[in-house]
Amino acid sequence: MSPAPASGRQLLTGIETAGTLPVEYRFAHGQKGNRHLVVVFANFSAPSDYGWSNGVFDKLRANILWIRDRFEGNQSYYLCKEMDFALEQSVVTLISKVMKALDLTTDSVTLWGGSKGGSAALYFGLKYGFRNIVAIVPQFAIGTYVKNERPGTARFMLGEGVPEENVRIVDSLVPDLVRSGANRTANIYVLSSPQDDQYPVQVEPFLGLFQHYENFNFVLSDSPHIADHIQVTGRNVPMLMGLLNFLIDGIAPRLGSVRNGFEEPDRDRSAIDSYLTATAIMRGAEFPPPAVMAPGPRTPVRRDAVRFEGRAPGAVRVVLWEQGKYLGRTDVAADGTWSWELGTAWNKGEHRVKLYGVDAAGFQSRRTELRFTAVDGTRANSVTPATPPARDGGAMLSTVRPGATAPVVLEPVAHEQVLDPRIVFTGSAGGFAQVGFRENGKLLGRTAVAPDGRWSWESGWQWSVGTHVLDVFAVNASGAEFPAPRLPFTVMHAMAATAPAAYRGGTS
Repeated sequence: MSPAPASGRQLLTGIETAGTLPVEYRFAHGQKGNRHLVVVFANFSAPSDYGWSNGVFDKLRANILWIRDRFEGNQSYYLCKEMDFALEQSVVTLISKVMKALDLTTDSVTLWGGSKGGSAALYFGLKYGFRNIVAIVPQFAIGTYVKNERPGTARFMLGEGVPEENVRIVDSLVPDLVRSGANRTANIYVLSSPQDDQYPVQVEPFLGLFQHYENFNFVLSDSPHIADHIQVTGRNVPMLMGLLNFLIDGIAPRLGSVRNGFEEPDRDRSAIDSYLTATAIMRGAEFPPPAVMAPGPRTPVRRDAVRFEGRAPGAVRVVLWEQGKYLGRTDVAADGTWSWELGTAWNKGEHRVKLYGVDAAGFQSRRTELRFTAVDGTRANSVTPATPPARDGGAMLSTVRPGATAPVVLEPVAHEQVLDPRIVFTGSAGGFAQVGFRENGKLLGRTAVAPDGRWSWESGWQWSVGTHVLDVFAVNASGAEFPAPRLPFTVMHAMAATAPAAYRGGTS
């Protein structure tokens, strides 16, 4: 979930996966019961590929759906991958499902975009019958534009070598819709400027195609203060926001009577809330959060030699940040392991780093927090050893199989609030024979490690409400113990614990 902007509107982030390609989105609920929906398509320079996400829409009353134009790392005009328009259908699926959840028809939707996003607003608006379309400095001949100006996008959309036949097909997408009279009653607003170097070839030659449209409006912004393609938008933001507010209120600037309003403050929002929950970008229940094997929790680490190591099964990359600041990301290897270094020395003192995993579809795991202390000099080792030494009867044992890794607990994660008092513990301990569990020095049980290094254990009782701190340890073939970091967690369930009389674990 993204933080709320200054206006207090909460931004919800999710992924629609019902189509061929996953489509990422952001959503903000309408204010004061407003039911209109504004769908926003991004331009090439949009931050994180979400257009108009710099706060300019904060005061709009409508529901807002931002759609990310980032498919397999590429931009696409929301249209196609190597001429496969299943990408377009994936985008339409997202819009349709949000409309259904809001109980809206196309008459209560405005498509909005600038440049590349303006082209998408025109294409989707005309083809699928949306009532309102606002296209700011769009490109009409899309194939020619990407071939000449965006070669990477051209290869992704049109195929390797960018065949001329494919250029012509994509060039014709928007003009052919207009020639056919598609959605002729739509309220269409196109803005451009003579100062835009794209205007003579990408806009002006196509304006005449709209002569039979009932409410086509062209705004020519001619000002000596406009120097390029991008500045056309900036100079016209107040006017465009005024236009958008009119459309949200059901007013299309034209002669005739209009109806204003549409607010329903007490309307049931359960359908759209259910959809947003079902497609939320965080899917922690479906794959575990990253486990950190080094450094250990609250471990002093030399600040110029900090290296994070761990496991993240089910993820393709791990993302790290501290106090809201992005630190970096790293890929997860095929065996589930990952490692990462900052590249510069850390500031002295305690650090609280948060991590999450991302799977191939873009869904995120729950967060893992690691605390460690960065120190100067030789007060600490660079990392906590992955296979720490253990002692048995005073003799140092080293009978750990090659490739062994310190025991890692994947579920529950450290400091997790657990709702179900009957807990199944899972993790990995490659190279060891068993994993054991103690609380307050009392042995709770042991479980065997599978050949692939995985293990799971259930105590057989319901854990008492409150905080528990387990010492988890691995056992090698000779019976020597190798400890892992302590595992604190809190049982939140209100049911009374039913552990056997011999043991009612916990510190509560």
